[in-house]
Amino acid sequence: MTTDTISDTPSTTSWLDALRKLLRQDSGLIPVLVALVLLVVYFEIRSSVFLQAANIANLFTQAAVYVLLAMAETWLLLLGEIDLSLGWASTGAGMLAGIYTNVQYGWPWPVAFLLGIVAAVIVAAVSGFLTVKFKVASFIVTLGMQLIVQGLVIYELDKVFQGGGVPVQNAVLRNLIAGDLTPTWSWIFVIAVVVGLSALAFVRRAKRKAAGLTAPALWKLVLRVVVIAAVGLFLGYIFSVNRGSFIAVTGVPFAVPIVFALVGLYSFILGRTKFGRYMYAIGGNAEAARRAGIPVDRYRIYAFMLGGFTAAIAGLMLISQLGGIASSSTDSTIVLYAVAGAVIGGVSLFGGRGRMVGAVLGGVILAVIKNGLTLIQLSGPAQYIVTGVVLIAAVLVDVVGRRSQQLAK
Repeated sequence: MTTDTISDTPSTTSWLDALRKLLRQDSGLIPVLVALVLLVVYFEIRSSVFLQAANIANLFTQAAVYVLLAMAETWLLLLGEIDLSLGWASTGAGMLAGIYTNVQYGWPWPVAFLLGIVAAVIVAAVSGFLTVKFKVASFIVTLGMQLIVQGLVIYELDKVFQGGGVPVQNAVLRNLIAGDLTPTWSWIFVIAVVVGLSALAFVRRAKRKAAGLTAPALWKLVLRVVVIAAVGLFLGYIFSVNRGSFIAVTGVPFAVPIVFALVGLYSFILGRTKFGRYMYAIGGNAEAARRAGIPVDRYRIYAFMLGGFTAAIAGLMLISQLGGIASSSTDSTIVLYAVAGAVIGGVSLFGGRGRMVGAVLGGVILAVIKNGLTLIQLSGPAQYIVTGVVLIAAVLVDVVGRRSQQLAK
């Protein structure tokens, strides 16, 4: 009787109870998507130009670097690790590609790109080896590696190139950001993505039902497909509109299918392979994974190397976006945006939880914030403050969600 009376009495903490219940239920990417929609609506109302074709295309190219760096850091965060050297490893990879495709060297672009990627992977592998073999916190090891790589990059730019920087002279490197698919190929790409994602959703549901597992309701699946199709058609239309001032510029930027291909590959690895299962197992409980026979140390080094590889791709995008790189244009805080993007996208700082799609959305949210605040002419310091508030909010949600799930067990 007493219990019924209490449950029927309005409580000032009822909204907190609802929040805890939501967090215990693993709401997935819903909060991230809601935040993204609210940001887009807000910036469109304030600026009235946010959703124009030119700005959307610019937003996608801006987001490419953030998204790739967030994906790079996700490999480490899934294991409860962190790599602070990824920002400068990324910058170094882009610098090497820019140097050796320069006319004074004239290397073929695949060789120069490979050199930058291999260099970043080696840096990450050394960090992983030192972390694993000497049982040192990855935070300390990668902080030291960051300073080493930063020094090497600045030395190369200031001493060898006399501070003049490395201009992008190779057409392939420049077009990673500046190039676009033709309108026809853009529509083919958009339609293929929409059909592929929709078909994948139905196939997964059918497999779960055949295996006797719980599957999402059909209406939810249909609603998801309708949303995917609506977003795809909207973007297809946006990219087919001329956004140039003096010459016609249409089509999906090359950066978009490159990022999409990596997201698809990484999502498949994490969700459908033994490698992915091991990653989640190690992040959830490394000692239990070790006792189950998983070579934990080896997979931790693999995670560092994958982070380095992804950061190198981001570095190629970065130098393409900047049109070159000089010591004055380097950004020491870029790795912090990598961590921020992953955490905002729902990747847990404690390991064992997170998806690549979440890291993508987190990177997009960072780009939306930076782009939108610039459009409404908010000052640079204010942009840092807003981004910091968003990051802290994401971390708090992660911590509260983790504690709520532990209490529910």
